[in-house]
Amino acid sequence: MMETKRFLFGARSPEAAGQADGLTVQVSADARYTEETGFGFVDEKNRREQERLQLPELNSGFEPIWWYQDEEITLIQEGEYGCMLERSPFALEWESTGRAIPLQFKADMREEGSYRLLMEICNPNSRPVPVILFAGRRHLVWKGELSAGEKRCFEALIHVCAIVPRGKTQPYGDTTVDIALIGEAALYGLTVTKEQCPVVYIAGDSTVTDQSAEYPYAPGTSYSGWGQMLAYFLPGRAAVSNHAHSGLTTESFREEGHYAIVEKRLKAGDYVLIQFAHNDQKLPHLLANGGYRDNLIRYIKEIREKGAFPILITPIARNSWKGADNSYNDFLSEYAETVIFVGKEQSTEDFRVPVIDLHKESMAFILKEGLESAKAWFYPADFTHSNDFGAFRAAKTVAGALGEICPELFEAADDYWTPEGSLTLPVCPERLKNKEKPAAEGEFPAEVERPEDMITRAEALPMLIQALKFFPTNVYNDMYSDVIGHEWYAGAVECAWQNGIIPEEMTEGGCYRPDKALLLEELLAMAMNGFRGRKKTEIKGAGESEERAVREASVWARRAVLEGLCLGIVSGEENPKRTVKRGEAADMIRKLAL
Repeated sequence: MMETKRFLFGARSPEAAGQADGLTVQVSADARYTEETGFGFVDEKNRREQERLQLPELNSGFEPIWWYQDEEITLIQEGEYGCMLERSPFALEWESTGRAIPLQFKADMREEGSYRLLMEICNPNSRPVPVILFAGRRHLVWKGELSAGEKRCFEALIHVCAIVPRGKTQPYGDTTVDIALIGEAALYGLTVTKEQCPVVYIAGDSTVTDQSAEYPYAPGTSYSGWGQMLAYFLPGRAAVSNHAHSGLTTESFREEGHYAIVEKRLKAGDYVLIQFAHNDQKLPHLLANGGYRDNLIRYIKEIREKGAFPILITPIARNSWKGADNSYNDFLSEYAETVIFVGKEQSTEDFRVPVIDLHKESMAFILKEGLESAKAWFYPADFTHSNDFGAFRAAKTVAGALGEICPELFEAADDYWTPEGSLTLPVCPERLKNKEKPAAEGEFPAEVERPEDMITRAEALPMLIQALKFFPTNVYNDMYSDVIGHEWYAGAVECAWQNGIIPEEMTEGGCYRPDKALLLEELLAMAMNGFRGRKKTEIKGAGESEERAVREASVWARRAVLEGLCLGIVSGEENPKRTVKRGEAADMIRKLAL
């Protein structure tokens, strides 16, 4: 078993601190994480240079907003108080919004397992400061206020193991621990010790998963699954290992390899929390009383065989209302009822299968708040996915029920985290909106696979999003009836929809038709919708051949075709109604790359 490892931050020597024991590592303000050193801070520069630092599931779960990805905004200073952020030249751009940069530290323990973290935080200021502390993949440890000059120690258990990152098909091994500090406080010390303890595994979808957050960070405009808030309610008693992912169903959680990771590590005395339905309901073979029910039963039996404890959770409610009479529209009632029935059906005198009715409680809250007030607990313009406030509230509900099921692990904390201030999304600073960003080598692929094949609508969107520097998302809000959340391109569809890239004329009947071969005018319409959000376009007079090309395009696509001609993306001899090859599409999009 690994010995205890200590990290001492700032301008203090281990000898002066009385920790010259060979196990203490001095961490200066300029220490940056690399795989070779195995410890250090994470900032924008080393994140750009190391692929694994770009995967939120393998890190602290924070990603810079796209317009800061090429900037250096994480500036660190040190002193007797430890290491903390110094004011960035960009600070005034977000200061008035209450947003903050996370101070992220990472250490490689060289083996997976559960680790106890003792984190010493110091407030060197002469005034109180609010602080938020995360460990692992943005798992909440503490939120509150440190008084002037106060130094406090916080404790957490985290579980480190392999995971399948979003957009990947194979597990990535992980042996690193991460912490992230929000606020004008300093990291003073960190002690990491490997420990045997109960693990609370989580299986679920995007409403449960460890969502990443953009920074400069604000809890009201950050996606969050309730699973990443659960650790707050079991400090030092059990480690949370969240394997929920966006778009998953009771079927794809197994088929895509997520359950295999859990099953391999599951031991007697562990717990598995299971919440699905948001994506199952879109598939005919996963009806509530069909494949969905059968899959839940199979999980229960397999978890029991390991000596672990399955706990079912009904799906969290959406903020969904009917337009006709303004009544609540409950999409998930049948699935919630099935979960309750399965729990009763599978319980025996010797082995009960508890059910936590999160659906009932969350729906009652939404009904009480009403459509508009409830929005403050969801990510802006989203009716399915919580922000940090909503996720914390749901986790408190789950933890309260778990406190009755296994009181030795959970406590019903009489605590709240409520929305305050503006919940508007950040606005890109004017000075950066039209900034020329030279594409890094390999940023947009120099070549594409199958260049002679016709490109589909689904294949084109990720190319456009990457080239135009839109921030990808790993959630999907059911905008189109023929796009399922677990599909590889669903996040690109969500991003394109949020940024007004997809013309309404391409979604007749509420369908996107992702497998349809893309027409040239459709590609240009999506490309120019996205490009206009980044740069101004200039339309010049068209020649006779160009006028013919524009005239032959659909009315709704004519502006985009003309813009494409003026920018030199296509020639005036093109037929806007023809299909486009993958190689051709990549060449056109590459000309727009920022």
